[in-house]
Amino acid sequence: MRTMSQVELQFLGSGDAFGSGGRFQTCLLLRGAGDPVLIDCGASSLIAMKRASVDPSTLGWVLLSHLHVDHFGGVPFLILDGQFSRRTRPLVVAGPPSVQTRIEATMEVFFPGSTSITRRFTTDFVETQAGIPCSVGPTIVTPFAAQHASGAPSYILRVEYGGKVITYSGDTEWTDALVDAARGADLFVC
Repeated sequence: MRTMSQVELQFLGSGDAFGSGGRFQTCLLLRGAGDPVLIDCGASSLIAMKRASVDPSTLGWVLLSHLHVDHFGGVPFLILDGQFSRRTRPLVVAGPPSVQTRIEATMEVFFPGSTSITRRFTTDFVETQAGIPCSVGPTIVTPFAAQHASGAPSYILRVEYGGKVITYSGDTEWTDALVDAARGADLFVC
């Protein structure tokens, strides 16, 4: 956990797709200067949240770097957990183009019929575009193009939250966009 003034970034997961070393998949919790925000939500993230005593129903926003299961695969579980825990708070998921299609297709593979169920909360999807700042809840996120094939654009995320800037690289080969995204950041997670 790294504390920056009133902003805290907690690593709930930092492992790869295969759980090497027993680590949970990528999931970072940003909090302290407004409502909490998840940055990436790998398939094991719900387990990681519950182990760290983070109530998933308190999360209103998820920012996704790209659409590989170890970075977005926990979102279907987050949605279904909300359904069964009687969540009422809306959930907003922001990510690359086709984020809604990919998450809903994944939900249907894992739990057929799950996307057609009426819930007590709304789930909204925001498609982010490289180089265009986007307001998502208490953040302003600016995606930068990463070099990582995932069936949709992959991003390096520059997140403004509580007067601080956190840059998160997700997965990428070397690209000069890393330098641009990290310039002047308070923290660079790579």
